[in-house]
Amino acid sequence: MKRSVVITVCCILLAAPSMPEASDPSSGIRRLGYAIQMGAFADVKNAERFTTALQKKGIEAFYFRKDNGIYAVRFGDFPSREKARAAAARLVADHLIDGYYVAPPNEVVFKAPKEPGLQKSPVEEIRQTREPKRTEQPRSPESAIKQARHGDRDMGAIAARTAERFVGIPYRWGGDTVVDGMDCSGFVRAVYNLCGVSIPRTSRDQFKAGEAVTRPDLQDGDLVFFGAADDKINHVGIYVGNGKFVHAPRRGEEIRITPIDESYFEKRFVGARRYF
Repeated sequence: MKRSVVITVCCILLAAPSMPEASDPSSGIRRLGYAIQMGAFADVKNAERFTTALQKKGIEAFYFRKDNGIYAVRFGDFPSREKARAAAARLVADHLIDGYYVAPPNEVVFKAPKEPGLQKSPVEEIRQTREPKRTEQPRSPESAIKQARHGDRDMGAIAARTAERFVGIPYRWGGDTVVDGMDCSGFVRAVYNLCGVSIPRTSRDQFKAGEAVTRPDLQDGDLVFFGAADDKINHVGIYVGNGKFVHAPRRGEEIRITPIDESYFEKRFVGARRYF
């Protein structure tokens, strides 16, 4: 079937080298390389099915809703624009996709508004930060993370506003074999991916990375964790201000905004982490 061919070719293409891991493997935080964006799905379930098929083949892909209401799928982590373009060009040459978009490492997908809160009016879909001097040599994780902290304007706020864009979208990650809790961590990982930063896959590993933040010091973009204890974390969300966070509640349910002091989460709050 044509879908099988697409997945097979994608697997081959995505074997390209990726950006180096951080010098401290336990941190799991690094700046992403170039990615391939494809698809124009009007129905979220079509985007979901295509993404799930990629994930089942070992390709870490995710979908998101653009400002025009159409869903796109993004995947890959290439060390240079040329490698990403070459991989995508092979898909086009094989008539497997009609077009593609190479997302650069310094891209911010959604513009951060001046004020926090769920944005209902469309804004410009793609905003790029100041273009650095062109070089295809991967930056060191230390310098990349330093740029994320100091070179980008309030990336935490951008992460929070990006998370709000997912509100109302039903999410399922990793097909039917995903373990409990992977949907919520997959969601926050996708948000950070759109902000150009890779964080660990599971909520427990995400909790081990980043900078510890106390509840009174929470800022937009921080991750908030819930569970029975520090070593029994089973849920994570993205703080968006005013004592609220965005998260994927259960498999297949819509992404939503919930107060941290809601009874269920109040009792299970175990801490927060900051990655920018």
